[in-house]
Amino acid sequence: MGTISARVPDDLEAELEAFIDAERLDRSTAIRKLLSESLDEWRTTQALEALEQGEITFTRAVELAGVDVWEFARLARDRDITWVDGDHLTSDLDDL
Repeated sequence: MGTISARVPDDLEAELEAFIDAERLDRSTAIRKLLSESLDEWRTTQALEALEQGEITFTRAVELAGVDVWEFARLARDRDITWVDGDHLTSDLDDL
């Protein structure tokens, strides 16, 4: 497991301390949890944007996001992303 060190502004450190207290976690676990959740959100956003741009199929976007297919479909619907079109339909059906 790698080690990461970062300098953060005082207000961000205070927020981190509040999170640690509220979640009753040690500092290292809290930082790992926040980093993991943020990266999950980033990965999902990247997949949604690639899907919206027509760069990848729905199935591939779900794989990249690493979430349940129905959850991803809900997220795509919430962003008003049309993912069923002639170009990708055959590929998505083949992937299923």
